[in-house]
Amino acid sequence: MSSAIVTRFAPSPTGLLHLGHAYSALFAFEAATRNRGRFLLRIEDIDFTRCRREFELAILEDLEWLGLEWETPVRRQSDHRYEYVTAADQLRVRGLMYPCFCTRKDIQREIEAAGAAPHGPEGPLYPGVCRSLSDDERQSRIASGESFAMRLDLNRAIAEAGDHLEWMDLERGLQKAQPEILGDVVLVRKDIGCSYHLAVVVDDALQGVTRITRGVDLFEATHVQRLLQELLSLPTPEYHHHPLICDPDGKRLAKRDEAETLRSLKSRGLSACELRKRLEFE
Repeated sequence: MSSAIVTRFAPSPTGLLHLGHAYSALFAFEAATRNRGRFLLRIEDIDFTRCRREFELAILEDLEWLGLEWETPVRRQSDHRYEYVTAADQLRVRGLMYPCFCTRKDIQREIEAAGAAPHGPEGPLYPGVCRSLSDDERQSRIASGESFAMRLDLNRAIAEAGDHLEWMDLERGLQKAQPEILGDVVLVRKDIGCSYHLAVVVDDALQGVTRITRGVDLFEATHVQRLLQELLSLPTPEYHHHPLICDPDGKRLAKRDEAETLRSLKSRGLSACELRKRLEFE
């Protein structure tokens, strides 16, 4: 049995790649090639409300310009919705998810009425408004056509999976999973039918990814993803959360802040070799 590692780069086609994306892609590629492993590319386009085909094509062109090579065919999340539904159904029939009818405004009003709310790395935790609804009320509201998402019932999930889950992070060492820091996360979004947390653990397992390399900004997400792996009987890869590329002011690069794209750097005459050296991959 081969011990070669399998890494992946999994961008969302919601905009053009910037330096931070280039670093993450090169980091995964170098980890695989340095160990005679396999490098995969996955297009995380399940959010059809924001993803665009033109950005997907641009991503492929930019990665080729960087000199990266990957196995084909490329996995596109939009082609695998049934697999995410199947995973969600496994959790639903075991009572590990519940329908949540709250809008963002509903949640904000509940937090304000309570005067405070536990906070996690992504902000206030969901206050559990819909967790205690009776089955009759849930079915009545669903039958009436009311929109809802499906949330993880964290307490039930931990009771089933146990509270001794761990993962190995090559940057920080052995880590104890603490999914409670994220609370009852949404696993099935009302607009797109899935969530990042659920889709990514299914994808990584089905693709045989053995080392997940990604930015440290996703470190906290690993806590709940490790729980989902256990609940769905999926293998546990090792992780390497690398540092982020920041702008001159120390702020991490992001699409929403219009970080300078690889295309703009290329148009200004920067070569792929120069960019790799700038990112210390040459």
